[in-house]
Amino acid sequence: MGQPALLIIDMQNDFVLEGKPLRVAGASAVIPKIQSVLAEFRKRELPVFHVVRVHRKDGSDVEIIRRDRFKQVPFAVDGSAGAAVIDELAPLPGEYVLKKTRMSAFIGTELDLMLKTLGATTLVVCGIQTPNCIRTTVFDGIAYNYPVVLVSDATGAASDEIHRANVFDMQNIGVQIAYAADVSDLLNSLRA
Repeated sequence: MGQPALLIIDMQNDFVLEGKPLRVAGASAVIPKIQSVLAEFRKRELPVFHVVRVHRKDGSDVEIIRRDRFKQVPFAVDGSAGAAVIDELAPLPGEYVLKKTRMSAFIGTELDLMLKTLGATTLVVCGIQTPNCIRTTVFDGIAYNYPVVLVSDATGAASDEIHRANVFDMQNIGVQIAYAADVSDLLNSLRA
């Protein structure tokens, strides 16, 4: 018997909306697929984590590779509209909003502790962007001994080519790849 938990990664205004500083080209296309996956978790009252990247206004917690960009155009500033989850996926009461300052949802957060406390045994991952925050979260989830399911069509990147290459790599290390249409059956099989 498994207890799945859903991790929706970085579906925030600054990364999804047109004209925002770090908009991911493939983000808008995956919204309906994520909504479908989210609806399945909500219907079953399973744990949902809206994982969001946030930074201090002064940028003191931005990683080294993005400091210059943040100085030019601050992004995902904690408490700002840009850091908020997009309206289409707005968290409901009882769902968790987990703040992170690095690509992985596990680095410097209480995610592992919360998953263990909730009895989560399998992670279902979707969001953006495939080669960065998705991939590092997936790899760290495996390092913490969680089986991981990546919902491929509910995950996006700057291009389809980048997305497909990263999905292929994750599949080759043992990540289960699923599609949004499969999630209902997947959840039924995990809880059987």
